Amino acid sequence: MMKPIENQQIDHQQYVKKSKIIVLALVFAMAMTVVTFAQVSKKGAPEIVLKGGSRGDIHFPHRTHQDTLVDCKICHDMFPQISGIIEDLKSKGKLEKQQVMNHCRGCHKNMISAGKKAGPTACNKCHGK
Repeated sequence: MMKPIENQQIDHQQYVKKSKIIVLALVFAMAMTVVTFAQVSKKGAPEIVLKGGSRGDIHFPHRTHQDTLVDCKICHDMFPQISGIIEDLKSKGKLEKQQVMNHCRGCHKNMISAGKKAGPTACNKCHGK
């Protein structure tokens, strides 16, 4: 038995409404995936090897610092988020030889003074690992 035309129109309107909701939900889910991926990709490498001069290279736990500090500007106000930028800025005289190291040690010392878990402050704990 066929439904009356009025019921068929109501069914069609409900179908269109449900379809729009499904499409909007899918678009929202895709947008959130893109945003999440963009945030993850901005994190950079989990570990970065920095040139440490005569004492040896530094295996810098980048991801650990990101997770602990959260605010990237704590370090990246000093230098942009570009691979190799520290050495580049040093060679151009825009960063002093130990400026980044002193910044790191200062932060670690401040955290220790505040009673928080912190990274090393002794040379051999970072250099030549």
